[in-house]
Amino acid sequence: MRFHRSALAALATMALAAGATTALASPASAAPNTTPQKVCGNAYKTVNSAPIGSLGTVYLTYNPTNGKNCVTTIRNTPGTATDVAAWIYVPDTDAYDQDYGTYTSYAGPTYIYGKGHCVDWGGQIHNVYTQITGSNCASLKEQRTTTIH
Repeated sequence: MRFHRSALAALATMALAAGATTALASPASAAPNTTPQKVCGNAYKTVNSAPIGSLGTVYLTYNPTNGKNCVTTIRNTPGTATDVAAWIYVPDTDAYDQDYGTYTSYAGPTYIYGKGHCVDWGGQIHNVYTQITGSNCASLKEQRTTTIH
């Protein structure tokens, strides 16, 4: 089955439907308690990131030794569990990985072989979704979309 970019939007919609009743309530003084390297591994270096509104950040990391990318979504203020997701997709190979659940701090890691390929990736915190398509493709310009449902 061929996976299309629109499927990422469908995933986001399904995630919203699954967690529409979850409330976001976290302490204002809390700080992130992890880093992309703690989630993905020390060999993974951050190559791109995108804010998820004011709630956190989704990170794209890369390990040059094994050619894999890793995506993780990290909340700015860990606290009460809420819907959090991280996903990555390689259109050329139709490879996909995701992590979606109700978490207090972060979602991920999601791993995929991406050496020499453009990647689509994104994350969700509560009802805010950020999706990046055509990313890390040398001279091609990526597209970023943030939606609130």
